[in-house]
Amino acid sequence: MGLHTPLFDDHLSLNARMVPFGGWDMPLHYGSQLDEHLAVRARAGMFDVSHMRAVDVTGDGARDFLRRLLANDVARLQEPGKALYSCMLNPDGGVLDDLIVYFLGADGYRVVVNAATTDTDLAWMQAQADATLNLRPRADLAMIAIQGPAARELTARHLPAALAAPALALKPFYAASGAAVGAGDWFVARTGYTGEDGFEILLPADQASALWRALAADGVVPCGLGARDTLRLEAGMNLYGQDMDATVTPLDSGLGWTIAWEPADRDFIGRNALTVQRAAGTFSPFVGLLLTGRGVLRGHQPVLVRGQEAGTVTSGGYGPTLERSIALARLRPGTRLDLGETCAVEIRGKPVAARRVAPPFARQGAIRIDLD
Repeated sequence: MGLHTPLFDDHLSLNARMVPFGGWDMPLHYGSQLDEHLAVRARAGMFDVSHMRAVDVTGDGARDFLRRLLANDVARLQEPGKALYSCMLNPDGGVLDDLIVYFLGADGYRVVVNAATTDTDLAWMQAQADATLNLRPRADLAMIAIQGPAARELTARHLPAALAAPALALKPFYAASGAAVGAGDWFVARTGYTGEDGFEILLPADQASALWRALAADGVVPCGLGARDTLRLEAGMNLYGQDMDATVTPLDSGLGWTIAWEPADRDFIGRNALTVQRAAGTFSPFVGLLLTGRGVLRGHQPVLVRGQEAGTVTSGGYGPTLERSIALARLRPGTRLDLGETCAVEIRGKPVAARRVAPPFARQGAIRIDLD
């Protein structure tokens, strides 16, 4: 038996199909993964993401600590509530986790890490910290993501009254803290993992069920891990453990844009290894694929370029918005596969035609690639 989020009983009451994920028992779907995916693209769906962990980083050295810990630079966060996406690396440049960090102003920072890596992330962070820092895992908080074109409007009416207006005024990748407006531990971020607009809400665990049920009564569709995965794949978003891990760098994973190279004297963990890799040009091309033949793309399938095995699918599946099979793939260093160029993916021992495209495949309810 895995760990249970505060919404476990709500999932059972909705007849969710529960599966193990990162040490937790989580809903895969509530009857139809396809319907859940399309509900997010068309209106609004919600996900229990309470298995992810918020870690509050406070103390006089919090800023300098995170500037060394992360490949992106938290010095870019000048306004309270502003968020930053980054990878946390080992000395070899391998990705220990990808995460979001929020600037809380004088109160420090909030880092949200992935469920499967929570324990190792905390151990790594604590090993890099000194006695001036306080790392506080927020196991007292639940987390619900509400995503879709109507998500913000539908959610705002169920927020604490003092938080509704600040939440609706948020720009993308900003958050509003309930502590600033007398709403306690509520924390609303205009972020997500689906390619749609919406909120990710942290709130006291004992209040999560009431919010979940109120949103469901308002027509927000409960969604499971299955729809979350197809939505993020269509949006061209990496999944830790599939598209990147500790054996590959951000440069190998299409995440070079998350590395803050300037200022040159910021010595973040993994910088030396990335500098050598970038100078040598030995990183792997990370590409999007559209299957043009018959079949379904899946992780670990070989990619064939000009008849030779040249890489591997990292994430693949059926994209309901496109009604086509799509994938993210990592090619061998030095492999050239231009946009629009055809290749093949080996499916059940046979090459099936595919074409390189530029992710995202679909976002904001619209297809973003040429299907012809």
